[in-house]
Amino acid sequence: MKYFHILFILLLTGNMACAQQTPSKKNKTMQDLPKTEVETPNGYEVATLGAGCFWCTEAIYQNLQGVETVRSGYSGGHVDQPTYRQVTSGTSGHAEVIQFYFDPAVISFEEILEVFWSTHDPTTLNRQGADVGPQYRSAVFYHNEAQKEAAEFYKNKLNASGAFDKPIVTEVTAFNNFYVAEDYHQNYFNDNGMQPYCQFVIRPKLEKFKKVFAEKLKD
Repeated sequence: MKYFHILFILLLTGNMACAQQTPSKKNKTMQDLPKTEVETPNGYEVATLGAGCFWCTEAIYQNLQGVETVRSGYSGGHVDQPTYRQVTSGTSGHAEVIQFYFDPAVISFEEILEVFWSTHDPTTLNRQGADVGPQYRSAVFYHNEAQKEAAEFYKNKLNASGAFDKPIVTEVTAFNNFYVAEDYHQNYFNDNGMQPYCQFVIRPKLEKFKKVFAEKLKD
């Protein structure tokens, strides 16, 4: 992971002008749903990311400087107001995601992507470890053209660099909707840290993240 961290920093300093403008594939069933309006506080931007189980992803981004109000939820599907049972069945089309506000004066979207691609396996389609299904897919749901260009640029650059043994399969799709997950999913690791999944899956990932990104952690 340290090699990846250094490699991404080098990529961050490169010129994004050569980003490939790959057309996004439109999911008509998803686009038919009402678009979620996101009210962003003054001076902040919003990000929506899927990196497997949202319990893990939430625990990581809650610790980043400049990141506020991390919420677990569902995006990218064709069912309005889905339940956890519907999403985990793999039939609603949604991915487990987190959505949060970030202060671009403190942390850039490029740095957010660096953490994103460093803390999960973006080469396994519809899978993260033992968690299998389309709800666990790797995804960036961009909110503007700048986020789209950054995600596509660094995805292409990482693929070309050989940072991973296999091609990155991360979905880069325009944001359309976000449904907040049930209350018991929110702040999950902090509230349930002694549960086996937290101890054996989330905690080791969180500890590795904190070692690599120590300079970006909240006090």
